[in-house]
Amino acid sequence: MEPAMGMGIVALMGAAATVAGCSEDLESDIGSQSNPNSQVQLAAQVGYPHRIFNKAISGEPPSNAMYCAVGAGVAMVLMSESVMSASPLIAIAIGAFVAALLNGVFSTTSYMGRNASQTRFNQYVYLDVLRNQILSLMGHAYITTFCIVLLSYVMWNQDLIGHPFPFPVIALIWGLCVGAIGSSTGDVHYGAEREFQDFKFGAGLNAADSGNITRYAEAGIRSSMDNAWFCSKFGGPVTGIAFGMTVFLDNWRSTAFGGWVSVAVGTAIVILLIIYNRKIETYARNKYGPFPEYAGDIEA
Repeated sequence: MEPAMGMGIVALMGAAATVAGCSEDLESDIGSQSNPNSQVQLAAQVGYPHRIFNKAISGEPPSNAMYCAVGAGVAMVLMSESVMSASPLIAIAIGAFVAALLNGVFSTTSYMGRNASQTRFNQYVYLDVLRNQILSLMGHAYITTFCIVLLSYVMWNQDLIGHPFPFPVIALIWGLCVGAIGSSTGDVHYGAEREFQDFKFGAGLNAADSGNITRYAEAGIRSSMDNAWFCSKFGGPVTGIAFGMTVFLDNWRSTAFGGWVSVAVGTAIVILLIIYNRKIETYARNKYGPFPEYAGDIEA
């Protein structure tokens, strides 16, 4: 592969990853699947029933890994000569659609199960919330899955990058990655600024205020669509940029070395980062420690 073509492919993958990261973060904000979801679940139990969608089936990394692996698996089957020999683009689109349907099933059962179990706390199942927001969740999940399966196919295709891992495994790894970045980068601009905007930003959350979420938006009672409107201004885009940079800056290994050599280089980089992080930790402990094992060790 020509160097210019290789860099163009990596740039295309980075662009697809940027879109995937943004849509993944907004999907998790609509469904309250990001880190602040525990506060949404707790709210009704401490006297704050709400109309916010909550589908925290699992953390974002494993759920997105499942959607992307399913999408890639379906696409791989459709592209096989023994089934349809479908074009890659059509196969990826159908695979992403199947993954979006899976997202809708899990979102529906999770929302109804959680709220039905909290009726004793005056938390109800709102059918209009379910009807209006399921399609939005599925739409964002489709965009995320389509982009990640597309960039995974580019990595797997032997005529392009030719990564040695199977197609669904590559999609599963990138699904884990985009979910982890959404949980770390995107949540800072959702839980701290939106879910608890009645409290001073940066002040932290007192344990006594757990579950005391902000339940009113700019125009009436808040729903998760208000969260998406807020997060699309900064939290979603910054998540997309973080994931896009990760894909773009990491794939130089595959284009420069290819095959199992790129895997070995990536493993070596991870080992070096672990050693470097350990060195920083021991330096900080030796310079500023010792640190107490528990709060009772701290002298007044």
